[in-house]
Amino acid sequence: MTVIGVAGLGVMGLGIAQTYAAAGFDVLATDTEAGARQSALQRLRAGLAPRVAAGKMTAAALDALCARIRVVDSVVDFTPCALVIEAIAEQIEAKRALFHAIAGAVPQAVLATNTSSLSVAAIRADLPEPARLLGLHFFNPAPVMKLVELVETGADPQALAVARALTEGAGKVVIDCADRPGFIVNRCARPYYGEALALLEEGHSALAIDAAMRAAGYRLGPFALIDLIGADINLAASEQIHAAMGGHPRYHVFDALRAQVASGDLGRKTGRGFVTGPTGPDTVPPDTIAPDPALALRIEALLANEAATLLEEGGVTAKDIDTALRLGLNFPQGPFAAAQSWGAEVVARELARLERAAPPALKPRYRLCPALIPALEQARNAP
Repeated sequence: MTVIGVAGLGVMGLGIAQTYAAAGFDVLATDTEAGARQSALQRLRAGLAPRVAAGKMTAAALDALCARIRVVDSVVDFTPCALVIEAIAEQIEAKRALFHAIAGAVPQAVLATNTSSLSVAAIRADLPEPARLLGLHFFNPAPVMKLVELVETGADPQALAVARALTEGAGKVVIDCADRPGFIVNRCARPYYGEALALLEEGHSALAIDAAMRAAGYRLGPFALIDLIGADINLAASEQIHAAMGGHPRYHVFDALRAQVASGDLGRKTGRGFVTGPTGPDTVPPDTIAPDPALALRIEALLANEAATLLEEGGVTAKDIDTALRLGLNFPQGPFAAAQSWGAEVVARELARLERAAPPALKPRYRLCPALIPALEQARNAP
């Protein structure tokens, strides 16, 4: 029986452990905090109790799942593992130290980091046998979200094959991606938030922008999604991508987001946000706002143009980008498919209009990526 190791028993680590255990794998899990180790299975049971109460899971199935997860004192106990996944805080030195400990304790295992924002190459830089470390980026909540990004740059092909087989065996859709800032989803999704913030600064209301995107089929508008994630978390991610991409205007961090964080109205976790709380849907019924398709066109044109920049860099296909955005963010369709529904000429005209209207510092934000139109033409001509 293949054994999976999980280091870190916060929400994400516990979710990853649940994912593999639910698929029938034995899981060894640990955390440096004794409290996290002691409460792990109790937290797991509490999280699944509503499913049992609703008849969506039997008590016996819950017991069997928990029985497949054994919480151990440290990574020294990971010796039987074929794959060890790290899911601790996004601090590179902590991750490096953890992987050194794991590499010494488990010399044969494939090692994977669940980082969403750090360079996998930087994490593995001084690790013995660095090629056995790769990225396996799960999305929250891990047991529910189908997508896993497999960060393959610099990893051993056999290690990649093992990680892919075991993770697909746990029911996930695994998509290869290069070790670039934001990987696929967090990189290509930036315009969903960023262009919404640009529209907000131009005088459109957050509720109107969200209404336009819901009418286009998105489950959550950009501001509802920022409120769900937390404006502070979104700001940190935006700043990381902006810095990692050399400050390119495509990743401009808008003052409206900084001001929202400074106000303390961070979204659902504080009870107030862009569209949460007294100024949100509680007082303005969303159905009373007539959606403006022009707002959706603008955001979807930027999404497709950003996706094209990643496609141009190589190592990923347009189909994989569309699949990743659908599964990683529950988008109704991927950015290329959305742009294709408007038509290449309409999208190109919209980007040209935005570039003409933008202030000089932001004009490159809207410049048409040379790979976009060929990608849309290829999609249009595909059988």
